Amino acid sequence: MSTDTPKLSPLESIKEESNFLHGTIDEEIAQGADHFDKSNIQLLKFHGTYQQDDRDKRAELKKAGGGKAFSMMVRLRIPGGRISSDQMLSMLDLCEELGNSTMKITTRQTIQLHGVLKSDLRPTIKRINDIALSTLAACGDVNRNIMCCPAKRADQVHGEMERLTDELTEAMAPRTPAYHELWLTDSESGEKTLEGGGQVVEPLYGATYLPRKFKMGIALPEDNCIDIYTQDIGLLAIVRDGKITGYNVLVGGGMGRTPSAEKTYPALAKRMAFVTPDQTIGVCQAILKVQRDNGNREDRKVARMKYLVNDWGVEKFRTEVERYFGESLADCTDDDVHGFDDHMGWQEQGDGKWSYGLNIENGRLYDNDAHQLKAAMRAVCHQFKTEIRMTGHQSVIFTDIEEGDKEKLVDLIKQNNVPLTEETSTVRRWSMSCVALPTCGLAITESERRLPSIIDSLEQPLAKLGLDKERFTIRMTGCPNGCARPYNADLALVGKAKEKYTLFAGGGWLGNRMAYIYKDLVPDNTVVDEIIGIFAAFKANRNGDESLGEFCTRVGKDDLAVMAAAAPRP
Repeated sequence: MSTDTPKLSPLESIKEESNFLHGTIDEEIAQGADHFDKSNIQLLKFHGTYQQDDRDKRAELKKAGGGKAFSMMVRLRIPGGRISSDQMLSMLDLCEELGNSTMKITTRQTIQLHGVLKSDLRPTIKRINDIALSTLAACGDVNRNIMCCPAKRADQVHGEMERLTDELTEAMAPRTPAYHELWLTDSESGEKTLEGGGQVVEPLYGATYLPRKFKMGIALPEDNCIDIYTQDIGLLAIVRDGKITGYNVLVGGGMGRTPSAEKTYPALAKRMAFVTPDQTIGVCQAILKVQRDNGNREDRKVARMKYLVNDWGVEKFRTEVERYFGESLADCTDDDVHGFDDHMGWQEQGDGKWSYGLNIENGRLYDNDAHQLKAAMRAVCHQFKTEIRMTGHQSVIFTDIEEGDKEKLVDLIKQNNVPLTEETSTVRRWSMSCVALPTCGLAITESERRLPSIIDSLEQPLAKLGLDKERFTIRMTGCPNGCARPYNADLALVGKAKEKYTLFAGGGWLGNRMAYIYKDLVPDNTVVDEIIGIFAAFKANRNGDESLGEFCTRVGKDDLAVMAAAAPRP
């Protein structure tokens, strides 16, 4: 008899025994403890929430003989990052009443609340659903928030992309009634507002869902603003004569890695096939099913679809997708990404109205003595009742502004001491970071709290080098998990140890080239000097108008280090 029966990862058993994500979450909410048990922590992710603790308080609490300062991070699912003013105002109320008073715009065009207590979790998720938003499938081993170009344009192409985003969100969603049964309750009677009776069926996911998380995005060749090559499924819209004729389907992107495990790596997606609009949803479901049935369920470190695509090769993967879909697919067209618009500042919509993209540093909305970002957001929402669109770079776009109201909008922003996009340095505008400390349990070192001061230290040297208008991406993460998409940036700092980073170089703002490790275990206090050295080498040795990433790729790691050491510093 064979003894080769695979040993599944512990999380597979948790999912299988959860009764389609119910677990014992309901029972635990009713208990007085301030945190959930290990199994329910995993299941809660599918419902859009992570258990965390304030790591700044660990030592103090331990010294006092106490436990941890537990709280929940709650993430929303907002297809394409589109949200109304009323919804934004309600979320600002929620972060102040039940969160830590700040709100985070994520790198996937959605919102996170932090600091929600376990006892407030059910009211928080209930209120989110009351404003026609949801947290279902914002996390967990399912398809997560679908990204799409956030630009508001009065054309057929952008309208079709947005419709597809909404249709895919529904088509790729879990069907379990557990979400409604757990969170959508009558707050006074405690009775469920939706009953889950009958046989539970998950036609797309099955009882154990996917081996690992799954991400999708829709972009245009001239505007890869959602980083299509980093997605499990990327859909590149192919436009002819002002109409979308179909999509080039890219498969197998993913940013996470574990440096201590050589078997892990970040990957850019591979071009698989062209699909017509009527094939798109079916093919995406077929891709997900192939990953569901063939992805690695023994080792979560190599469970993302990128490993399956790499192990099989894209041709075998495509053949299997075609088998699941039931039809052969055409080859990709020659179209590929060649542009990137961050949609910041004033942009015409094509209907006589304007959009204004406001840079939000690292996506954090807060009020303090220096800047009142939440107050500015409230003022704009109340005054204009605008639709707001969140970008893949953690910023916001205010839409539908009349020509005569442009100065009113600018004045509202200025009155709250928020820098206009036009007043923001290029290096700051194109930077982004993950949350990291103090709340993320995976963080090894600082990211969001550190990056602004790094940018502060880079602005003057860049100006002296004449590179202050140069566009390049700088991204920072507190661990190698890659939430801020560092591995395809021009430059990136990835937490490797406490106050030490791996410095990557050679990606690019276009998003279709991987960066390489330039230096490892760079101490925090030398990070700025290392980056300035790269800028100085770039200034002294670039060819023509090549970008920073192109330059770093051309010269390579060793020569770059020599050039950086020799180049005159500003």
